[in-house]
Amino acid sequence: MSAVSLKWVNTTLQLKGSVIKAIYKNVLWCGIFGFFVSILHHLDKPVSQPILGSVIPSIVLGLLLVFRTNTAYERFWEGRKCWGSIVNNVRNLARQIWVSVDETSPEDKNHKIAALNLLVAFAVATKIHLRGEPINDELEELMSSSKYVKLKIMNNPPIEVAFWIGDYLQQQYNHHCINSYQLTSMQELLNNLVDNLGACERILKTPMPLAYAIHLKQLLILYCFLLPFQIVNSLGWWTGMITALVGFTLFGIEAIGLEIENPFGYDANDLPLDAICKTMKHNIDDLMSLTPNTRSPQNHPTY
Repeated sequence: MSAVSLKWVNTTLQLKGSVIKAIYKNVLWCGIFGFFVSILHHLDKPVSQPILGSVIPSIVLGLLLVFRTNTAYERFWEGRKCWGSIVNNVRNLARQIWVSVDETSPEDKNHKIAALNLLVAFAVATKIHLRGEPINDELEELMSSSKYVKLKIMNNPPIEVAFWIGDYLQQQYNHHCINSYQLTSMQELLNNLVDNLGACERILKTPMPLAYAIHLKQLLILYCFLLPFQIVNSLGWWTGMITALVGFTLFGIEAIGLEIENPFGYDANDLPLDAICKTMKHNIDDLMSLTPNTRSPQNHPTY
């Protein structure tokens, strides 16, 4: 068997990341009910009702499921674009701070390092905030102890971290370590980070309308309940198996939508936020290992 075929088989049989655990009970009930209907049919009971196929046309249910899945994937993809933008803005802002901010005293380099660590802290705080978790030790190594203690009592920690970064940039401008154009450019990148935070919060706090979710579940149950009566005359003892297979397909599509509509958690199908934050930390560490050819402050025009 080729490597491609083996990978295909492994992916097909993989349980982690699939929705089997979420739907297997519904699938079993569909199969059991279909088998029960086939028993009644075998006992010459009048259970075969092909006319029930017109109660819920398959195309209507299919369109509802497609809309449900597409809507959920749009949320997932928008969340991924927001985090991609966070990565890019953190990298650009870190590069500009490291290269453009002049070091007029021995402490300035330490302040720059602290500012770059705050950029990583913004991403980590955003991740924790979106997951609804309290501030943890992951942030402690990225800031001073006083900032860490203060961050614990904040309702929106990423906003506080963004404030600290903006305050640092303003101080560098006041000390003539950057000019007004550089300040404007850096503040724009910082504003983009806050905009990305707001977009992620919008995804998190705008769930699928409850009435739509309830109605879709009701239609799914009704369809799977009526299906055995439609097919028992043609399939006989295979009715339970086919009903379970159809239930596996329909409930699986609905479960995928539920799985990906909130992409900020820990599920296998959620965004790898931990890995993204670690990548940003490695990028910042690599940047701080470089030595920029900084200019003296008198070469910075002020306006």
